[in-house]
Amino acid sequence: MKPIEIAKGVYDVGVNDWNIEDFHGYSTPLGTSYNAFLIVDEKIALIDTVKKEFADQLIANIERVIDPRKIDYMISNHTEMDHSGSLARVMHRIGEDKPIYCSKLGAKNLALHLPQRYNYHAVQEGEKLSLGKRTLTFMETRMVHWPDSMFTYLIEEQMLFSSDGFGQHYAGFEKFDDVIGHVIMPHAKKYFANILLLYAPLILKLIDKVTQMGLAIKTICPDHGVIWRKDPGKIIAAYDQWSRQTPKRKAVLVYDTMWHSTERMAEAIAAGLSAEGIQVRPMYLRKWHRSDVMTEVLDAKAVIVGSPTLNNGLFPTVSDFLTYMKGLKPVGKIGAAFGSHGWSGEAPKLISQELESLQFEMVAPIRRQFVPDGKSLEESYEFGRAIGQRIAAQVPA
Repeated sequence: MKPIEIAKGVYDVGVNDWNIEDFHGYSTPLGTSYNAFLIVDEKIALIDTVKKEFADQLIANIERVIDPRKIDYMISNHTEMDHSGSLARVMHRIGEDKPIYCSKLGAKNLALHLPQRYNYHAVQEGEKLSLGKRTLTFMETRMVHWPDSMFTYLIEEQMLFSSDGFGQHYAGFEKFDDVIGHVIMPHAKKYFANILLLYAPLILKLIDKVTQMGLAIKTICPDHGVIWRKDPGKIIAAYDQWSRQTPKRKAVLVYDTMWHSTERMAEAIAAGLSAEGIQVRPMYLRKWHRSDVMTEVLDAKAVIVGSPTLNNGLFPTVSDFLTYMKGLKPVGKIGAAFGSHGWSGEAPKLISQELESLQFEMVAPIRRQFVPDGKSLEESYEFGRAIGQRIAAQVPA
């Protein structure tokens, strides 16, 4: 089957990875895609490659359009191995002397990734590459989300090849936003929350830069997931909102439990939050993956974390989540901790220290020894209400 033609002479020659379930700590129950794009003009360019294991499939997709040896330019927007893993195999097929267009740091990184010397061409910001009737230009997007990242723009088609920006981990035959519809947005949100949240300030600057340039964008072609051709402004607006981390009247209640005591406290806290009109998401860490929790944290005002005390420390799943969240650096949250314990009880204090390191607005923690009784469950309920009142005071209805 011939690859999908996005515009005249522009093809998606990428591949679906249906079976991947974990993408470096991020759950991908619907798999992902590694998108690559072939532009056929008087000169021919290939934008990005795919994960190493799918090199032969990529080459076969190209062969359904042209002889790969006719490709004149290889463009590498990003050197992470899900996009550059098959680069050596592709270069062997198209000609190892062909130029590889990339950022300055891209050239450095590729030289470290790949044993063979290639003809790297480090582009300048705004540099143009004529393909004949159409022209490519390049935009450095450093730290969105690697130091080497860049975007490529096909001027005449107003088409942005956005590397890891605006993507989703989603494998499917529905390759366009207007085909799959709004159901793709939760996947886009999860992708942002787990991969790009750390770089939110840089993304806001990038959006402002594109706005100031007056760059018209008719189509966005990311390296994962669907292509935005009906309404690219929708995902740009979503990135603007997510980057600002504008909260809802919402709390995420994250916990694990040993003998259900911490769980009972969590249920009472959740009831107290709900009583104040707060949307609450209780998330048991042996049911919910850390990346799903972070998706909910993105637009929550409060993050409330509970753990039993195990060997004078945190329960392992809670420690794992806190480490993961700290790396993504969400901002502007209210933080609180709770937990049950036996003979010691350090967990709530340790959680508070972790949340304080993120500069969260802290609420004093609560803890209960052994099984919570009616009085302590009432205290947990009031704890939830107090946090709910604080959320309501800070977030407009």
